[in-house]
Amino acid sequence: MEFKNKTVLILGGNSDVGKSLAKDFGKLGSNLILTSRKEGQLDSFKSDLEIRNEINCDVQLFDVLDFKSHETFYKNLKTKPDIVITCIGYLDNQEKSQIDFQESLISIQTNFTGLVSTLNIVSNDFEKRGIGIIVGISSVAGDRGRGSNYIYGSSKSGFTSYLSGLRNRLNKSNVKVITVKPGFIKTKMTNHLDLPKILTETPDDISNDIINSIKKGKTIIYSKWFWKWIMLTIKIIPETIFKKLSI
Repeated sequence: MEFKNKTVLILGGNSDVGKSLAKDFGKLGSNLILTSRKEGQLDSFKSDLEIRNEINCDVQLFDVLDFKSHETFYKNLKTKPDIVITCIGYLDNQEKSQIDFQESLISIQTNFTGLVSTLNIVSNDFEKRGIGIIVGISSVAGDRGRGSNYIYGSSKSGFTSYLSGLRNRLNKSNVKVITVKPGFIKTKMTNHLDLPKILTETPDDISNDIINSIKKGKTIIYSKWFWKWIMLTIKIIPETIFKKLSI
């Protein structure tokens, strides 16, 4: 697939993964629409992308938790995107979520409800146009509920299932839906965690995997690739044994 002159909307353009994607798509000649929750956060980044790559880069304010604004946000885009990528996520504190429903709610609404609201709008437009690519970044945490992160994991599980159904629905309309399941990523969101180096990747790795998956027509990718086999092993552990494990 040729990316030159395509318009790529990156929801969560101020995230580490979002910025890596913007740099890579910019190098490929794609025009960009980047979203941020706060005004001015991406101004210098936008200018650098435009100068380096001779492309157009638009920055739009977007709040995934402000459901009522999503329709207006998409309707007011000057150019409708050819590719939409979700890079929005919230890693809740599991212990806090267990006693404070507001912490659970932020995780669920950021990782699932808000994205469903937005992608419903995008998918309806793509379906009418008969073309488009949606890339949803979910997580391996959604493959099986674990005691250490089941609020976050359940929100990602819901998003994975949503993307699967969306892919099934839009297949006949020539709209592609790609599910990305990363493992550990070294980002601002995980800086406080002691992540195992051998299992951890960078935002640049994720961006490269996403672009390659679009080129090759893949629909479900684990990033890094070995997470597919790690999660397969975890999923086949019998429940009688699994519930006794501390993972």
